[in-house]
Amino acid sequence: MPNHKNTPKVNHCPLSCERERVGERGTSRSMASYLYLIVTTFSIINLQGCFPVVATGAGTAVLMAEDRRTSGIYIEDQGIELKASNRLDEKFKDTIHVNVTSYNRTVLITGEVPSEATKQEAETTVRGVPNVRNVLNELAIAGVSSYTSRSNDSYLTSKVKVRFVDLGKFQANHIKVVTENNVVYLLGIVKRNEADSAVEIARTTGGVQKVVKLFEYID
Repeated sequence: MPNHKNTPKVNHCPLSCERERVGERGTSRSMASYLYLIVTTFSIINLQGCFPVVATGAGTAVLMAEDRRTSGIYIEDQGIELKASNRLDEKFKDTIHVNVTSYNRTVLITGEVPSEATKQEAETTVRGVPNVRNVLNELAIAGVSSYTSRSNDSYLTSKVKVRFVDLGKFQANHIKVVTENNVVYLLGIVKRNEADSAVEIARTTGGVQKVVKLFEYID
């Protein structure tokens, strides 16, 4: 019988399905994978924090070309992340640690806050940002995480992304990876077989304790 003792948990949190199938782009897989690895390698030095790192230039063009979101939504998501992060910083200063991730205008907030009241207040603040259509509140009521913990989360995110590229079961840029306290959150506009492959890869990556699916399906 298989041993599931140390198998990471998988949580399911499906969003509403997209009704219209979105076509894949024409960039060659080898070139896209190469450029994606460059971006991923660069991103490992940037710790997950309150402020998103906004890519510019050729790197952004490549990522947008490989993304199932429209270019307008892609840019809008970056704007939502920046505005939400700024509002949280202005309101709470350094009393909380919150990561803001927007994908197709659905916003995932992760990190640590001191109380349930603060958790709900942070969610309300993010919901007030223009163009946000939904908020997934995964904030933990705990002390602010350490530099070491955040470094490890960034490392796990990079490990999962690189494995996506190496195994080649789907276009890696179709799935957003966020890690908080060894829990991996997966977001994206995907086919169900792509979602299954992504979850399997993430949960079998060393150091991952749990995987949470936050996908929108196109089939």
